[in-house]
Order: sequence, then structure tokens, then C-alpha cells
Amino acid sequence: MTFETFSTGSSILHRLDVRTKLLAALLLIGVLAVSTSFPAAAGGLATGAALVLGAGLDRQAVIKRLLLVNGFVLFLWITLPLSYPGTPLFSFGPVPLSREGILLALLITIKTNGAVLIMVALIATSTVSDLGHGLSRLKIPDVFCMLLLFSYRYLSVIHQEYQRLQRAARLRCFQARTSIHTYRTYGYLFGMTLVKSHHRAERVRKAMVLRGFDGRFYSLNTSTIGSRDIGFAAVAIVLTATMLVLEWRFA
Repeated sequence: MTFETFSTGSSILHRLDVRTKLLAALLLIGVLAVSTSFPAAAGGLATGAALVLGAGLDRQAVIKRLLLVNGFVLFLWITLPLSYPGTPLFSFGPVPLSREGILLALLITIKTNGAVLIMVALIATSTVSDLGHGLSRLKIPDVFCMLLLFSYRYLSVIHQEYQRLQRAARLRCFQARTSIHTYRTYGYLFGMTLVKSHHRAERVRKAMVLRGFDGRFYSLNTSTIGSRDIGFAAVAIVLTATMLVLEWRFA
């Protein structure tokens, strides 16, 4: 399992303090999420695209993530024009497609892609470890920060354990079919994965206690908020205010 694809780089977004990026993403995505006008949504999409370009990210990797997200948005394009009440724009056989449903699907598509681009540019350009410590320095409860860090650390371990159990099943000539035996086998696989995960968690907890773990992680990254962060925060506030003005003007 591969994480942190975009966390390495030398752009200004990579060098910003993670707290600045978290707060800027919260502002921009929050306004974009509640916007109901196309100009405000388009402004959010343009902001996300500009941030991605400014971060110098791999465009193919970004496009792959957008395609994955838009795979879910495609269902809205199938259902909203058929189910949302409004003026029929044209008919697909005996079924009319409403103009309002198409416009709503388009608005959701623009907002979704804008939010994803903003998250990729601001959140994904930091490591998960830095995100966890940044959230802690923003006074987010430590239990949530530790949950994020431990989940990131051990997701790959759990995935490897599940793959090991799958290989063991294949060595015993298991073949997936539509049968009770297949369902029972996969149930055993998932169950054993959970059991082994619990045992691994107990061993990790005991090892950490023996090493004097006091409930907190300490980071070697001692970055502070400087003039670069203040300048970017000012730009983010201006962009957020612009989206709010567009929303107020065209809503």
C-alpha cells in the first residue's frame, strides 16, 4: 500500500507549516462546500487547480485521483436528472431529464473536483506524521491525532497480514466461487485478520509501555510559522472572501 505520493517536493506549498495549510484548506473547502452558485464553485475549482500547479505535483497522479472520485460522481449524473423535479430539458426515451437535475449534478461535480484539488495541494503535500503533529499543535484532542498516526502506521501491516492469509488459502487450493464454502472462507479470513490485528496491537502496546511511552509522540520537526506562512494565509483569506462575495452576488 502506497501513501504520501505528493509529500516530497521543494515547492512553497511543501515548505509551508502544516498548521497553515490545514487552516487554509478548512477555510477554502468549507466555503466551497456550502456554495450554491456556479461562479463561487468555479472559483473554488480554479483555486484548487492553481494550487496544484503551484505545488508542481505529478499531473498524471492527480488526474488518476480525480478519475477515481468522478467515478462516484457519475452515479449522480445518472440519478439526479431522472429524479430531481424541474423543467424537462429533453427525454431519454419515455423518461424526461430535468434541467435542474443536470445543473445540480454539474454544480456538485465542480465542487467535488475543486475540493479534491485543494486537499491534494494543501493536505497531501505534508507527511501523515506532520499532519498528526500539526493537528496536535492546533489543540485537536491527542486521542484523534494518535488514532491517525497509528492507523497510518499499521494499515500496511494489517494489509500484509491479510495477504499472507490469502496466500495460505491459495496454497490449499482455495478458489473463490459463489458458494457457502467461499463465503465461509472469506469470513474466516476477515475474522483471523481482526484477531491477528488485535494480538499485534497488544504486543505494540506492551513494547511501547516498556519503552516509557507517556501517551504523546514527539516530533523532530520543529517548524514555526514565519512570514511565508503569514503571506499564504493572507492569500487564502482573500480567496475565501472572493468566493463568499461571488456566492452572495450570484446566489
